[in-house]
Amino acid sequence: MRFRSIRGTAVTAALCVAMSAQLTQPVLAAPEKSGEPRYSAGSASVGDPYFPNQGNGGFDVQHYDIAFSYDPATKHMDATTTITALATQDMDQFNLDFQGPEISALSVGKHPADFRRDGQELIVTPRPKVKVGETFTVTVKYAGTPPVITDPDGSIEGWVPTDDGAFVAGEPQGAPSWFPGSDHPTDKATFTFHATVPEGLTAVGNGQLLSKTTKDGRTTFVWDSTEPMATYLATVTIGNFQVNETKTSAGIPVYTAVDPRLVSQSAATVARIPEIVDYLSSVFGPYPFASTGAIVDRAPNVGYALETQTKPIFSSSPSLGTMVHELAHQWYGDSVSPTRWSDIWLNEGFATYSQWLWTEHTGGITAQQTFNNSSNYGRAATSAFWQTITADPGPVDMFGSVPYNRGAMTLHALRGKVGDAVFFPLIKGWAAERKFGNASTRDFIAYAEKTSGMDLTNFFDVWIFQKGKPTTW
Repeated sequence: MRFRSIRGTAVTAALCVAMSAQLTQPVLAAPEKSGEPRYSAGSASVGDPYFPNQGNGGFDVQHYDIAFSYDPATKHMDATTTITALATQDMDQFNLDFQGPEISALSVGKHPADFRRDGQELIVTPRPKVKVGETFTVTVKYAGTPPVITDPDGSIEGWVPTDDGAFVAGEPQGAPSWFPGSDHPTDKATFTFHATVPEGLTAVGNGQLLSKTTKDGRTTFVWDSTEPMATYLATVTIGNFQVNETKTSAGIPVYTAVDPRLVSQSAATVARIPEIVDYLSSVFGPYPFASTGAIVDRAPNVGYALETQTKPIFSSSPSLGTMVHELAHQWYGDSVSPTRWSDIWLNEGFATYSQWLWTEHTGGITAQQTFNNSSNYGRAATSAFWQTITADPGPVDMFGSVPYNRGAMTLHALRGKVGDAVFFPLIKGWAAERKFGNASTRDFIAYAEKTSGMDLTNFFDVWIFQKGKPTTW
């Protein structure tokens, strides 16, 4: 996830929320005839306790097609998003997550649909109703200025205007600022973007660039992301960029876009992307996507980087460690995404541990020395650092030091407990088994126990479920 110097039980809660959502569903009227559909409203959320309005029930999004024009001078967007989804129940109503500009038209399939907005919720009444198993489309037309979203920790995200375009980052709740959808990591989909901007600017999206055409002073970029992606990882960042295209030694295309004002200070780090991807592939297994790269923009009000899928985005010139961190997320966070936001340590712990491994690989201090230092296990037992639960940091502290540092310590301690001969195949197998999917903390524990053949109950209890500095494990 987000990497900053540091931005400053969940399982039980999730079950309670889910049960509550079920209990509040409308009572279904008996069908008039046997075998007739039993229509009801899709759930307004997936019940994640950190962000209770996120995601939606009753359908599974398959694809987003997002076409928009944007003028940085006026900050005006004119957009049409078409969502292709599979109905998982008979629905007479469903919700989407959307905090963006005013909607001018909405249709389900070929038919206009009634809709209303209530905070983040876009509530749609389709006519005709949607039947279970049906693949349907929702087309939403809207125009205006996309909002900037403020997170519980005070940072900003979403569609963030810059002096020459927009910095677009969606973790954990910014995606609905610029397109409607099912905004939770568990509802992944493929994406196509058609971004039209003033000639001379570049729009950089996830995946591969299919085309670039200029007409009447405007350029349209078409990006296609063919692997499943969580909404929070989507971006189409706009600005003046110096673009470079190369490949890794394995032939993976590398597309980088760097603000000209940051080229000189970013050049050394950006040039090492192929080398970093090659090294991480040797440790974590084959790179999971069809392309890679980076976007280095100048967005001084943002102050962090994000692992946007295939092309991490940086709001300033990145350090080498930060680049390693965000590229490691392509395996852990992007390909394997959290089931609930309380599982964020599985993203951040792996990405932080990758930095430790990289440092040792390139001749720096060992991972054990990093584990022992004053930012990690060397912290005093009285430090407040040890008073946040790794597996449930809360929405304010989910991007604080605990999921990052204590998450990485957990992995290193696990390495010590099971041994290198088990640990490295374990983390490689984890990335392969969960590729393009989601996973929870409990899933990881079960996988670690299965792979190692060990009972790791006490180990994970002291490292991620308890407060206090672990002393034995």
